[in-house]
Amino acid sequence: MPQLGLRWPGYRKVRRLVGKRLDRRLSELGLANLSAYRAFLSREPEEWSRLDAICHIPISRFYRDRRVFDLIGQRILPEVVAAAVARGDATARCWSAGCASGEEPYTIALICRHSADPACQNVHIVATDADATMLARATSACYSRSSLKELPRAWIETDFIPADELLCLRPAIRRNVVFALEDIRHVMPDGLFDLILCRNLVFTYFDEDLQRDILLHFRTKLREGGFLVVGMHEALPPSIDGFEHVVANLPIYRRK
Repeated sequence: MPQLGLRWPGYRKVRRLVGKRLDRRLSELGLANLSAYRAFLSREPEEWSRLDAICHIPISRFYRDRRVFDLIGQRILPEVVAAAVARGDATARCWSAGCASGEEPYTIALICRHSADPACQNVHIVATDADATMLARATSACYSRSSLKELPRAWIETDFIPADELLCLRPAIRRNVVFALEDIRHVMPDGLFDLILCRNLVFTYFDEDLQRDILLHFRTKLREGGFLVVGMHEALPPSIDGFEHVVANLPIYRRK
């Protein structure tokens, strides 16, 4: 789908889900098949935004990929905070790109809260997503227990408040995360960052040209020595220089 900058191979594991959404949309429009929908897109260009929303895959949970977040807590956050202090900044800055309903940036906030290094409290987290519905859920910060299953039990007991069938994150932890409605294909937050997390989005679902373009922008958004974290099954386009792999078998890169 070049109009959206997406690539169908990236949807290999979720094609059935997207197919069901498309079937539902065709039924709403009274269209018989995808050929009719293609013609409809040609006649009604505003439908492309609806198709784009259909293709969003907001699958997330707290502490997803434990080894990655363990390393972030044990090594990366202390390192970027120390670098911020050395250059005279009060805080280090983290950006969670494609944050969905907030599990990823809140995981960073929880790691900071429970870090043995008091300086790790000084991390400001910006979280962006193109889906307003997902951001509304993130702002409410209330989750099912299944979304929290990989968190340490002690964190769940101390940092969440039961609310009917859900568990809501305490305000003291939420206040370090600022959410913004932004589509990474068109806009990125202001300023430089010490850590960028862009997992299971750009380097899975976007086409190769768009991947390269966004990675170049990441390079300008990361401070020298800053870290970029992508999904466990993702890799950076080989044609872009300026990043070095930090740890074998983990998708964590440092800006040279």
